[in-house]
Amino acid sequence: MPLKVPAGLPALQTVIDEGNAVDILERSTANTLRIALLNLMPMKETTEADFIRILAASDEEIELTLLKLDTHTPKHAGPEHMERYYTSFGNVRESHFDGLIITGAPIEKIEYEEVTYWPELCTIFDWAKEHVTSTLFICWAAQAGLYQKFGIKKHLLPKKMFGIFPHTIARPEMPLFDGFEETIYVPHSRHTELHREEIVAEERIELLSESELSGVYIMHEKGTRNFFFTGHSEYALNTLDGEYRRDVAKGLPIELPLNYYLDNDPAKGPVDRWHGTACKLFGNWIRNYCKQTRI
Repeated sequence: MPLKVPAGLPALQTVIDEGNAVDILERSTANTLRIALLNLMPMKETTEADFIRILAASDEEIELTLLKLDTHTPKHAGPEHMERYYTSFGNVRESHFDGLIITGAPIEKIEYEEVTYWPELCTIFDWAKEHVTSTLFICWAAQAGLYQKFGIKKHLLPKKMFGIFPHTIARPEMPLFDGFEETIYVPHSRHTELHREEIVAEERIELLSESELSGVYIMHEKGTRNFFFTGHSEYALNTLDGEYRRDVAKGLPIELPLNYYLDNDPAKGPVDRWHGTACKLFGNWIRNYCKQTRI
């Protein structure tokens, strides 16, 4: 179904040039769902393209609003780009969105209270309770949301969780998992984790998907339509390859991403084990949880 993005957004053309089919929505209609993306990732255009690919595969009409913080200036995105395509949180305080996606951020090793924009982010978490039908917290944002809401702490890993990991689903009957296989694969790229025992001990949280190797993945805040994803289902095929080659070039300690390259050989390129599942996951979320008539 059609997707509407800020006019002239370069990431849209990037996705189209890759050969992806994107049906452009020129004007919003009564059936259009309003989805906001609070993009905390440093490479803004890469993340924009990741979510355009995913959302364009949905069977719903979507208008995508790119949100930026009022108290933070990105280092890796030009001010012209942010000014032209992004809307500050202060400008949408009185608005309602059918869905909100809050991305991760490469600040896992920093204590939450030391993050310069932590107060504003907490305000957005609280604002979303009344102004958003369903919120997705992804990677660092999932850890941050669970900390702010329930006091659940993140824990530093001895080495980076890096690769494509198999996961099981605890409640396959949930609409979020319509059309899923018994085992799904998900990209992870992080230096911290949530401990399973602390998640299951919190009665307000439901653990929906996990991996023996990478730990908890999807959690649901009971009584709401809010979900927490510790992985990056939205990642493009070559994202982990770029991270791996970047760290190798910098001389940083990094292992090959698990279950990623064909025959475990970077020269042979990555194998896509997750994109089809990712499209189903986000499509199910939009269809079954962002619509106020659904449960």
